Amino acid sequence: MPRPTKQSPERGNARARLLEAARALVRAQGFAATSVDELCRHADVTKGAFFHHFGSKQALGVAAAEFWAETTSGFFAAAPYHRPDDPLQRVLAYVAFRRAIIVGEPAEFSCLAGTLAQEVHASAPDIRDACGRSIFGHAATLVADIEAARRARGIDADWTAESLARHTQAVIQGGFVLAKAGNDPELARESLDHLDRYIRQLFRITGEGAT
Repeated sequence: MPRPTKQSPERGNARARLLEAARALVRAQGFAATSVDELCRHADVTKGAFFHHFGSKQALGVAAAEFWAETTSGFFAAAPYHRPDDPLQRVLAYVAFRRAIIVGEPAEFSCLAGTLAQEVHASAPDIRDACGRSIFGHAATLVADIEAARRARGIDADWTAESLARHTQAVIQGGFVLAKAGNDPELARESLDHLDRYIRQLFRITGEGAT
């Protein structure tokens, strides 16, 4: 998602530009390392405008997590993994889609909510909770397809659709951490390959085109 230029009439208001700045800077360098002054410079707004829209940097952090949830919801709703008729194929297509969009530097493919949650979970509970709503809210979008796949495949096991949906996010977020730690996005893609295999095993289709 390209950042509008100074000259563009579609740049949006100061609040939107500050949220876009937070999305870019926090993913690249973390929340603590991102100062209000830097956010203002990146967004090309005054410090007065910052405090007009956000009472504090922490308030900006909460709003940034909510902005992330809002903007990524539309992105995933329009993604091609919804197209297959079979619900299990939709779940597997979701995993493949998440793998396919791991491109470039971690700041380009990692999750703002996950990055924030790891950094501030103990120090800023309001931001942590906003990140949780984003991550768990996204996981919830997978539950209906997983449950439909369970019914269609006659899976009667001691795990739930909700728990598997949460596990997909644990693997994805963990993959991002590995990619950062190893400075190699292939580590995140590798995690998604294992998630694909795991889901196929849960649904007893390991012989049907496993990655």
